[in-house]
Amino acid sequence: MIARIWRGEVPLDRSEEYLTRMREVALPDYRSTEGNRGAYVLHREHEDRAEFLMLTFWESLESIKAFAGDDVEVAKYYDFDAEVLLEMVPNADHFDLYDD
Repeated sequence: MIARIWRGEVPLDRSEEYLTRMREVALPDYRSTEGNRGAYVLHREHEDRAEFLMLTFWESLESIKAFAGDDVEVAKYYDFDAEVLLEMVPNADHFDLYDD
């Protein structure tokens, strides 16, 4: 299994708005992709920003490609991201996951 992690930050005053969009748009999109084994949004507030971390689990690189495109290292963004995020981080990180 593969864990995929993406990070982003938004202004604190837009934190709840962004969290709602992630819960209503992004999480269902991740979870509806064949090969997805779980999707979670982590959220914390720090000073004048809110940090978001998308933690998703995948069967294989092929299942990540079905979600993100052929270059799995490239972050996938939604229409609303550019208007809220402080920076468009270009990549997502991947880790092999072992449970034994």
